[in-house]
Amino acid sequence: MNTGTLCNLACKTCYIESSPTNDALVYLTLAEAEAYFEEAQRMGTREIGFTGGEPFMNRDMVAMMRAALERGFEVLVLTNAMRPMRRFEEALKAIGREHGERLVMRVSLDHYTKAVHEAERGAGTWDKAVDGLKWLEENGFRVAVAGRKLPHEDEAESRAGYARLFAELGVRVEAGLVLFPEMDAAADVPEITEACWGILNVSPSAMMCASSRMVVKRKGEAHPVVVPCTLLPYDEQFTLGEMLAEAARDVRLNHPHCARFCVLGGASCAG
Repeated sequence: MNTGTLCNLACKTCYIESSPTNDALVYLTLAEAEAYFEEAQRMGTREIGFTGGEPFMNRDMVAMMRAALERGFEVLVLTNAMRPMRRFEEALKAIGREHGERLVMRVSLDHYTKAVHEAERGAGTWDKAVDGLKWLEENGFRVAVAGRKLPHEDEAESRAGYARLFAELGVRVEAGLVLFPEMDAAADVPEITEACWGILNVSPSAMMCASSRMVVKRKGEAHPVVVPCTLLPYDEQFTLGEMLAEAARDVRLNHPHCARFCVLGGASCAG
């Protein structure tokens, strides 16, 4: 569920161009989300993920989390853990006490060093994000971290850096560390063909769009629509319909992000 593109930050390489002024994807409402939850239950969906923008900019966010959890879904929330989230501390603690075993809060830290993180997210963002991460862990939430693997770092080096950071902070990242590749929209990438699966030893079923869909509400449209994944909210060719049942069909991997991020990058936004 994309809760809307408004965010308290304007990161340099945000794939969805979230910012304090970008409302290209407007806020989902609780009623709209609940309609999809009901359909998802009938389809046997396991997990509901919330992304943005910053999800906690949406005033219905906590209510949507609770509605999903009370229906028995596992819930993944992607957040920068800064001021918008902290406005809901008491409500979040109540949800954590009642449903914490099925809730993961994934905090974005763009690097294990303050300098690189703030080069992407802006001055003053590191301490607030780290404080939010520590608050979540101290209050018993299952915490994950989303980081970036820089082009000059191999994965082992990146993971070791984050492990040192978590040890220094005294934070147990129970739900794991997810490392995303750099997203350079200007970089040329090869077209994905059926031959790629054998060459890369990757299965089509491993792609996020083989088992997941994202709900977005575009500004000026009367109803939310379903698209294949979090990376493709704006491109009309990837609009799969208004309901999940309409969207349960094959997806053509003909967007540069499909190669850059998923097939060649080996990343997934799913939980």
